[in-house]
Amino acid sequence: MLVTLCRAVILYVLIIFCMRIMGKRQLGELQHTELVITILLSEIAAIPMQDNGLPLGNSIVAVMLLVAFEIINSYVSLKSTKMRSLLQGNSLVVIRDGKIDQKQMKRLRFSMDDLLDQLRQKDVFDIEDVRYAVVETNGQLSVMLKPEKQNVTAEMIDFPNETKGLMCMVINDGKFLIRAMKESNISKEEIAKILNKNNISQNDVMFMLCDKYKNYTIVKRER
Repeated sequence: MLVTLCRAVILYVLIIFCMRIMGKRQLGELQHTELVITILLSEIAAIPMQDNGLPLGNSIVAVMLLVAFEIINSYVSLKSTKMRSLLQGNSLVVIRDGKIDQKQMKRLRFSMDDLLDQLRQKDVFDIEDVRYAVVETNGQLSVMLKPEKQNVTAEMIDFPNETKGLMCMVINDGKFLIRAMKESNISKEEIAKILNKNNISQNDVMFMLCDKYKNYTIVKRER
């Protein structure tokens, strides 16, 4: 009994430590690779707690190896947009100005029941009230309401005619994101003019957000 208790405590502390290293979020926010790692960690930890005859060292090595894979994956995804797209997928717009994009719905294998269910969770009961609805890489739905359907804020009162489109990341870590540029209807030349206007080089941009009305936000890389 004492051996089982000690093994359980060791594995518990090890898994908590590993989860802290990986910086995991809530279950609903996990990416595909993160969810797989989380499930495998729980399975690996459970086996030696049930069978004291199995060497504890084997499980520790397996746990640390999985953590190393996740850290490497996170680093590669940070440096490579193609690898990040391959491993995590891309956010897809399923509603534009109250109209459902059926092509994207089929691509996501997203049923109308799924869409309506997630809209209701956002307190949206009429699709025509939606300006943009985006299915994020973790499966969650983000919703932007049409201006006339949004709750009134002080900012809206001060600037009643100001409207913004869907802000997309057009530069990430100094690299152009072509798909997002198409969504924002902006070209490399237009982005270059904005950067020149702000005296910022492309390589110095950590990320840049832009919408189709050319509203933008630029965050410079810290040196």
